[in-house]
Amino acid sequence: MTAFILLATLTALASTTRAALFGDAKDLPKVTYDFIVVGGGTAGNVIANRLTENPHISVLVLEAGVSNEGATNTIVPFFCTLASPDTPYDWNFTTSPQEGLNGRSLAYPRGHVLGGSSSINFMAYTRGSSSDWDRYAKFTGDQGWSWDNIQPYIRKNERWTAPADNHNTSGEFNPAVHSKTGINSVSLQGFPQPIDSRVIQATQQSSGDFPFNLDMNSGNHLGIGWLQSTVTGGRRSSSATSYLGPQFINRPNLHVLIGARVTRLIQTGKTRGIPEFRTVEFAMNLQGPRLRLTASKEVVLSAGAVGTPHILLHSGIGDPKSLQKLGIPSLVNLPDVGQNLSDHPLLINVWLVNSTETFEKAGRNATLAAAELQQWNETRSGPLVDTPLDQLGWLRLAANASIFQQFPDPASGANSAHFELLFANGMITPGVPATGNFLSVVTAVVSPVARGAITLATNNPFDAPTINPNILGSEFDVFAMREAVRSTERFLSAPVWQDYIISPFGGLQNATTDAELDTYVRANSATIFHPVGTASMSPKGSRHGVVDPDLRVKGIVGLRVVDASIFPFIPAAHTQAPVYIVAERAADLIKRLWNL
Repeated sequence: MTAFILLATLTALASTTRAALFGDAKDLPKVTYDFIVVGGGTAGNVIANRLTENPHISVLVLEAGVSNEGATNTIVPFFCTLASPDTPYDWNFTTSPQEGLNGRSLAYPRGHVLGGSSSINFMAYTRGSSSDWDRYAKFTGDQGWSWDNIQPYIRKNERWTAPADNHNTSGEFNPAVHSKTGINSVSLQGFPQPIDSRVIQATQQSSGDFPFNLDMNSGNHLGIGWLQSTVTGGRRSSSATSYLGPQFINRPNLHVLIGARVTRLIQTGKTRGIPEFRTVEFAMNLQGPRLRLTASKEVVLSAGAVGTPHILLHSGIGDPKSLQKLGIPSLVNLPDVGQNLSDHPLLINVWLVNSTETFEKAGRNATLAAAELQQWNETRSGPLVDTPLDQLGWLRLAANASIFQQFPDPASGANSAHFELLFANGMITPGVPATGNFLSVVTAVVSPVARGAITLATNNPFDAPTINPNILGSEFDVFAMREAVRSTERFLSAPVWQDYIISPFGGLQNATTDAELDTYVRANSATIFHPVGTASMSPKGSRHGVVDPDLRVKGIVGLRVVDASIFPFIPAAHTQAPVYIVAERAADLIKRLWNL
């Protein structure tokens, strides 16, 4: 049996010690902390930053992954396609076979690096629709989650930044809905792509179905417009580079331990008959001893929509029958832990185009690719300063779509999209064909009906959980994806594309009827990696859900969840911005409770 070693032997250093990034638990300069944050990802680093604004409050962040320092593929925006999967910066999860995808299993990237998935994602900054947030407020009974009331937290998070090339951005965004005083940088594209003008001109030629949207972060995101990304000066802006930037991570009351794999939470007693969970058990490697540390105030679980339920279940917090089957003692009956998993199905659609100025130019020319990287290294300019995407659109199914005879509208409101289009000046999948130049339009279902689950495969916390996002598990989702592809075809029929588009490429070539398109959709769809909902919010006192609207775990003292798992419904957004917003509000809720 693995020995359990208390970290009571750690020697506290002088109070003048500067905080730093630690790689070994024995080097930690403290044995007691006010707060322990499990997961140094998108949300966890926000919590650590905001709580340590008070110099009298100590915070330890336990991050299972590696440092983000020097990890080129997590720094250069265009290299985001290389940051995962099958890299040291990814947990390298795989889903269970997906029934809606003809039994295919999918790689399921999650950040295994400081910054979490904000260090490996595609950096899109989208807040969701106003109705997304108003639905959270109505569902939970907490108006603090409404669109109007989250505005201060948007401002606390966002630092609007000039693009890498400092071009004139007039007409590309609305300054009135952005903040220049936050922490995490957001900017527009910093290098023009040849398709940019065509995409925007097509919105003018097809404005009825595809209106131009000046700023999709206004709360009304419908239409097509310029992508905003978490990029600053041609570099990725993650929670690690922003909220744990040098001016913050050097606070003497903030300690960050990387390589610390949390195995479970330990009950530390009871308060008025309610169990307390303030002790964290972790290990620095699979063969090493299990170590324990206890928070005097709270443990904040920010391990993400996969990691958070995995840790809760191994801690005996979940469905008693499922836990008992694996020999895990049931300590708190919360059957919804791991349930309600929701994600955005994704499909990459490709067209052969009449151009030589696409991503394939550098993809087939090692000398040019090396020159582009050298340009980025020397001047932070050139095509690598951006993600592969420059524009995106949010669109709805027709109000009279036949699918609404079978399903109620799953979108949060009339100003919220059913599907999304993302435009790229070339192929964004691994491997470059020997010939041809391409346009990719990614379609994603952003108001999916299907729900999946995170469950335990074994009682070993080092084993990956069973991940079933149930992609395209509802006929609504298949219908919406099919209509997204048809919508893309209509958009590309605008006059501006007539001398550019040659033909569909790959499986789309032979998909014209509804049945053929459905076959194409099921054979080629994947996920955009936006899992949410596995520790979802519900009204205080409700028997369903996992956390109350203040994000404290139901029926437990001393434990809070702050990450994407708390969303009861998936937002019509790339999820990093909503998670930042949740974390900013959570920090205030924690401060209020503890009078900090």
